[in-house]
Amino acid sequence: MSVAVRAEREGDHARLVPVGPFDVAHAPAVAKAVAHVPPDLSGCSSIDVDLTYLDRIDGAGAVLLARFLDRLDADGARTRMVEDRNPEAARLITLYRQKREEPPPARTRPMSVLTKIGEVAADLPARITDTLDFTGRCAAALPKTVASRRSVDWNSLPRLVQQIGADALPVTSAANLLVGVIIGFLGVSQLGRFGAVVYVPELVVVAHFRELGPLVTAIVVAGRSGAGLASEIATMKVSEEIDALRSMGFDPIRWLVVPRCIALVLVVPLLTWVGDALALFGGLMATVAITDLTPRAYLLATMDAITVSHFAGGLIKSPFLALAIGLIACGQGLATQGGAAAVGARTTTAVVLAIFGVIVINALFTLLYVVMGV
Repeated sequence: MSVAVRAEREGDHARLVPVGPFDVAHAPAVAKAVAHVPPDLSGCSSIDVDLTYLDRIDGAGAVLLARFLDRLDADGARTRMVEDRNPEAARLITLYRQKREEPPPARTRPMSVLTKIGEVAADLPARITDTLDFTGRCAAALPKTVASRRSVDWNSLPRLVQQIGADALPVTSAANLLVGVIIGFLGVSQLGRFGAVVYVPELVVVAHFRELGPLVTAIVVAGRSGAGLASEIATMKVSEEIDALRSMGFDPIRWLVVPRCIALVLVVPLLTWVGDALALFGGLMATVAITDLTPRAYLLATMDAITVSHFAGGLIKSPFLALAIGLIACGQGLATQGGAAAVGARTTTAVVLAIFGVIVINALFTLLYVVMGV
């Protein structure tokens, strides 16, 4: 049986009549018939497709005919299939046309500054609720951890201490050493104008022990270890390892979050203590290098300036800063949804929130110390 596509035009209206078998066996003939449709259809406002004389049709023929009708629509014509004559063929052609038709992406208008502020403000209650919910679930997991010690991955604790503590020691030590040098130079340049260089060791002790030591250490740990923890848990969430833990009866908070928070609470105060010692050495180098103060005089002044309140005031902050880093990093990791892009986005958010949280908690402790007169 021959394959053809007859075209009948009346003014700006046309009628197309496919004839014959439109199947894979006659695909070359179908393609040739579609290509040789009379070109005088251009300019038609509407075209009806009559499928009455269509002998049979399969996917190959439907695709060829659907592409031909799409080209007519692209030229400005409005095609319509007469479905009551051959509804099965009409549905098959429409199916392939719907698969190929993809609506253009909607154009999003750039939001103004006020719109962005309103969007953030509207989303703030939900974020606060999620944060409090996660914090409450972590607090509720602690008694269960004591009651059921096998629900926590204690075997991972040495590895976490190694990764968070020992591996981070060089970068935190270097940061604190440089901060000590900066405080020393700044103290000499400012106090030297009043002939009070002898107070530079006390300035280094007070500034670093009480404020900058815990803060700098926590920020470095948040940027390094916090990002690692968030990306690790986010990858587990994307790869459905978290769901596998739940299916085996393990609580992800007790199995994953608790050991990481414990490792941070144990390690960050030690890193802060080492950083304090190196900051004193940095202040010593800076002061001795540009003043006449001897190393012995600097050490004696430093020993007189170190008090229990200065030393303990900074170390008391460290566990709370470490806990904030752990909760934020693990919480962002567990909240990951999507693919690899979501892992990167959650890691970035975790680092930003952890650093901001560390600064806020440090400021609250400073305010508390001032109110208490410590």
